[in-house]
Amino acid sequence: MWRYMNTEFGERVGHRSRVMTMSIYLDHAATSPMPPAVIAAYASALAVVGNPASVHSQGQSAKQMLEDAREQVAASLGADPVEVTFTSGGTESINLAIKGFYWARNEGARRPKILVTHAEHHATLDSAEWLEEHEGAEVVWMPVDSVGKIDLVALENALGDDVALVTILLGNNEVGTIQPIADIVRIATVHGVPVHCDAVSAYGYVPIDFRSSGLAALSVSAHKIGGPVGIGALMLSRTATVTPLIHGGNQQRARSGTQDAAGAAAFGAAAALASNGLEERAAHLRALRDRLVAGVREAVPAAILRGDTVDRLPGNAHFTFPGCEGDSLLFLLDLAGFSVSAGSACSAGVAEPSHVLTSMGLTAAEARGALRITLGHDTTEADVDAFLAALPEAAARAGVAGFADRETSVNA
Repeated sequence: MWRYMNTEFGERVGHRSRVMTMSIYLDHAATSPMPPAVIAAYASALAVVGNPASVHSQGQSAKQMLEDAREQVAASLGADPVEVTFTSGGTESINLAIKGFYWARNEGARRPKILVTHAEHHATLDSAEWLEEHEGAEVVWMPVDSVGKIDLVALENALGDDVALVTILLGNNEVGTIQPIADIVRIATVHGVPVHCDAVSAYGYVPIDFRSSGLAALSVSAHKIGGPVGIGALMLSRTATVTPLIHGGNQQRARSGTQDAAGAAAFGAAAALASNGLEERAAHLRALRDRLVAGVREAVPAAILRGDTVDRLPGNAHFTFPGCEGDSLLFLLDLAGFSVSAGSACSAGVAEPSHVLTSMGLTAAEARGALRITLGHDTTEADVDAFLAALPEAAARAGVAGFADRETSVNA
């Protein structure tokens, strides 16, 4: 993707043209670009006419395309096709799991508690809080440590017959910390409590085997792995029961509505690509990420890496830069031709510190200088090195601690 640059700062980044520069995309956690093969599959599928619920031959052609996609998505997650419910995206999948389990588990028995951490995505936080406000739920907040991992002792102490469900991220969408899902499921299973896992950020980056996980449900979204925006899925185990959010037609288990066959076909194509060679790609991303982390620490010694240094999504690097606003640093890097993030894209533009960072014990002031750099299938060493070359100038201009005395004049 090309973008025109006419600012001195953009021109001074050195390795690129003084008039025109390539914008380097380092925000795969927000959305990942569609590979050509997925675009081709999507375009081909859009030409197929027919409602998958229709019994005529064209409808059945659309249904076959839909079911082929369901098999691809299931295979990428170690699930059975019958366990795949297509949704409009990760947010709906999370809402369906949390609200659906809560309602189903409170039919004939009173189980008001939902166990959740403050470090979750807003789709989880807002769903749980809505149930508390409107449905009589009791949200019990599980603490996390300084890297964002759940306190397993607190979780075990909170479990009981009055708990409707546990809901937890697999990989944190901001700081990248991977949660101990196997331990969480093991502890919850003793009490007969279902566990829902938000795997939206982890999907395509770490191996997922839903069949052997013991999870009751797992949420994913297509656009995080190079599929289209507007389609996701909820893996719902064969033994799990949820109350639907949407009624009318019963086209899928737990979800009514005409299914998006073309979107599903593109999702299936993206899922197949994401699962093919996943371990090799993850190893490559970890190497690039480690190169990036080391380079940031060298270029801006004041920068602090947040999240777990070992149990971390392979393409995630999240830093706080003391003395500046993350949005200022983001803007300056954007001018230099780099697409990064100050946090979750779903809460971008909100002038408040990250709830994930504050749940980890940071003060509001410490949390404000946040920057998330996320790598993906098209990221190269040259992209990382270009970012590292541009970062010191941007940090100086943003007022990062230790850089305020540097020459930042555009006329230098």
